[in-house]
Formats: sequence, C-alpha cells, structure tokens
Amino acid sequence: MPSADTKASTSTGPVGAVPADAETSHKAETADGIGPGDTESTKLRPGQAGYRRMSLALFAAGLAAFGLLYATQALLPTISADLGVTADQASWTVSGATIGLAVAVLPLSALSERFGRRRMMAVSLTVAVALALLLPFAPSLGWLIALRVAQGAAIAGIPASAMAFLSEEVRAKALVGAVGLFVAGNSIGGMSGRILTGWVTQAWGWRAALAAVGMTSLLCAVAFCVLAPRARHFTPQAANPRALARTVRGHLANSLLLRLYAIGLLFMTVFGAVYTVIGYRLVGDSFGLSQGLAGSVFVIYLVGTASSAAAGRLTARLGRRGALYLAIGTATTGLLLSLAASLAAVIAGLVLITAGFFAGHVVASGAVSRTATTGRAQAAALYQMSYYLGSSLGGAVGALAYRTAGWGATAVFALGALGLAACVTLYATRRAARDASLSGSPSPSGD
Repeated sequence: MPSADTKASTSTGPVGAVPADAETSHKAETADGIGPGDTESTKLRPGQAGYRRMSLALFAAGLAAFGLLYATQALLPTISADLGVTADQASWTVSGATIGLAVAVLPLSALSERFGRRRMMAVSLTVAVALALLLPFAPSLGWLIALRVAQGAAIAGIPASAMAFLSEEVRAKALVGAVGLFVAGNSIGGMSGRILTGWVTQAWGWRAALAAVGMTSLLCAVAFCVLAPRARHFTPQAANPRALARTVRGHLANSLLLRLYAIGLLFMTVFGAVYTVIGYRLVGDSFGLSQGLAGSVFVIYLVGTASSAAAGRLTARLGRRGALYLAIGTATTGLLLSLAASLAAVIAGLVLITAGFFAGHVVASGAVSRTATTGRAQAAALYQMSYYLGSSLGGAVGALAYRTAGWGATAVFALGALGLAACVTLYATRRAARDASLSGSPSPSGD
C-alpha cells in the first residue's frame, strides 16, 4: 500500500544537523567534477544509464519493503487456525510491524543524514530480509510478533531515506518520474505480497507463504544493491539531537500540521481495520471463500492508484478541505455498503473505501510538505509516524471489535474514525471562515 512516505518531502536540507566537514565536502565535489553551485547539471536525468538504474533500484526497494511490511495481513485467518489464536491476537503480526516502523522512522531519517541514504537503505533491506527468512520458523505467536516488530523497525530505513536519496541525485525536472516508480513499487509490493501469500498459503500453508515473500524480497534487495548508483551529492552531517528536538517541537506546535497528522492517522485507522479483518469475513461462514480468493481481494489496491492520481485534480477544483470531505464521504459510503450480506456489495464497498482512503491520504500527506517551511524531512517523518500508528491502532482494535461482535462492530469503529476526521476538517473550515471574516478576505479552501 502506498503510504505517507510516498509523498514525503523532497527537501534534503539537514535540519537538526551541522556540516561534518564543509571543506572536505567541497574537495569531494571538485574531484567529481562538480563545481560550486553547479550540482544540478551533474545530477541524473532521463536517458542516462544511471537514471534508469536509480529508478529500477528504488522500484525494487519499494517492492521489497511493502511486500514485507504487510506480509502476514492476508494470512491472518490461517495463522489463527493453525496457532489456535483469536483474530485480535493474530492481528498483532501486522500491527507490531507498523508500530516498529512508526517508532523507528524519525531516528533512522536522522541517521541517514550522517551515514548516507544509499547505505541506510541497503542496511535496512538486508536486515529486513534476514528477519523475513527467519519468520517461517517462528515457534509461537509471541516469537512471530517479536520478529515482525523488529522487521518493521528495519523497514523504516527505506521510507526514511528514499525520497531524500532521489532528490539529492536526480534532477528536479526528472524527479516526479523517479518518485513515481518508487511509489509504484510500494503499491505493487503491498498488493502482490498479499495476493502471493494468499495463494501459496492455500497450497502449502502460511509458513511457506512467508518464505516465498522472503525469497522474493531477497531478490529485490540484491537488485537494489547492484543497481543503485553511488551517491555523488550527499554531504554527511553530524548529528545534533537538540536541533532535531527543536524542529520536532516546532512542528508539533503547528496547529495545521497537527490536524494533518490527525487526519492521516484516522484515515489509516480505517484502512488498517478494514483490510486486517476483511479476510476473516471472506473466508468465514458469511462467504466461505478460499484463502487464495480472499487474498486476491487486495487487487482492489489498483483503485487506490487511480484515486491517488485524481487527488491532485480534486484538490485543485474543490480545495484541500473539499477534497477531504469527498474522500471521507466516499469511504463512509463504502463502509455502509460493506455491511450488506451480498459479496458484490462488499467488494463494491471495498472499492469505495480504498478510493476514499488513498485520496484522503494523498491530500493530507501532500499538504504536510507544503505547510512545513523548514524541516520538511522531519515533518514528513512525523506524518509517517502518525500514519503507521493509525495502521497499528486500526488493525488491533478493528480485529478486537470483530472478535467481539463481528464485522458490524469493525465497521462502526471505522465509521467513528471517519467521523473524527470529518470533525477535524470541519474545525479547520470554521476556523478558516472566522479568520477570513476578521481579515475581510475570502475564506481560503486549503487550511
């Protein structure tokens, strides 16, 4: 699934850090033939072999990262049956990984400024894949969850570094295309990983499915390490925890950023709840689908690709808040449809939930980068933390609600989260109208 990192700022200003050695950095640039103020002309551009290698390397990294992150989500009904655990207990194999990522993304983004984006991504992929190859041998649910938490923390190094790596090494005019391939890798990795595990589980069990994801991700990790060009425009920065803390405190004191973080968390709470639990409903007595068919429902993620692309046009036409209202309404309609006893209605509901979620996420995450005038990397990392905490919350509470009172309870929980998102947006609307009234200017639509 596309995530907050997919829209992270491309600003590479090392807020919270100071140059390690400016003179050494300048000499290194001269040795590479890069003159002061002329770095843009030496960056990668379409048509160059280095640009193609960079794009493919980041695609492979995104494919591996998000295939691994949600590897157990489609397997939850089978894990529950095999290990004799409830839906809410099994859901922690997903929520644990996203909590690990949420906690680690900010410190790893700071470390990438010291040790380099490419190195951080390579190490993260290596550790995440090594843990993936251990997962099939987990003797109990507790071990499985512990390994998944560690794996999520390792994966965090990829979204923490990817956008900065691209913006430092690729020309500004070519950046959108390169970022697009990374985003595509995220989306395809999240979708294909779930579909692959569903069918492999049906044939050979969930442990074999996790092994298949691990081996696929190993190939992607090797491709990244082989293809990713060396960094030519990275300057190491010495860590400055106090400056980093000041930057973070400044973002958390910004009321607009706080609203955007809350909206990202609430949208992802809905999405995490729905897709963590839906497999139980599809393979259960209500519909009785096979594990493979239930896993294939994640092909609906392709709807998210279309709604993500449309989100920019919607924002231009309706304004930020108008686009958010539309996204909330679309997801709400989908949740109400999902309550029906018809499989066709449930699938249609999932389509609308997915479209609404991706549109809302794109609007909120894109607004973070535009709102933060300084420390954009840290602002984006805080959004990612909120976003993945929402995924953890949605998966854990949504599964508990399902175990307690079935799909209806999960849907009510998700509707409550959408209601809160609507309240946050309504507050912003009224505040903008009040400010406009005091200033005598038209109410802006972008707050």
